[in-house]
Amino acid sequence: MDPVKERIEADLKANDIVLFMKGTPVFPQCGFSAAVVQVLTHMGVKFKGINVLEDPELRQGIKEFTNWPTIPQLYVKGEFVGGCDIVREMYQTGELADLLTTKGIATKAA
Repeated sequence: MDPVKERIEADLKANDIVLFMKGTPVFPQCGFSAAVVQVLTHMGVKFKGINVLEDPELRQGIKEFTNWPTIPQLYVKGEFVGGCDIVREMYQTGELADLLTTKGIATKAA
């Protein structure tokens, strides 16, 4: 099996919420990654940020893993949720809070 794919799957199994992003949650290195970090932080959920800029193989591998061409990519309980626009839209409509609640993840009351 592909070692990059194995790493991605291991991270998804080990963490309820994983954000593959450019930069880190403390120092996002693109506006789209920063926007998703902001949404998750505002909701008060813990997540693991994985910096794809540190690893070109991972950066390409995650795109192939989901067949999704852009970063950031948000996963909840191993399920691909989407990128920045989808996450922002889901947050605004309340769909993201519903998804997290359904998956058993506590959020901070808005």
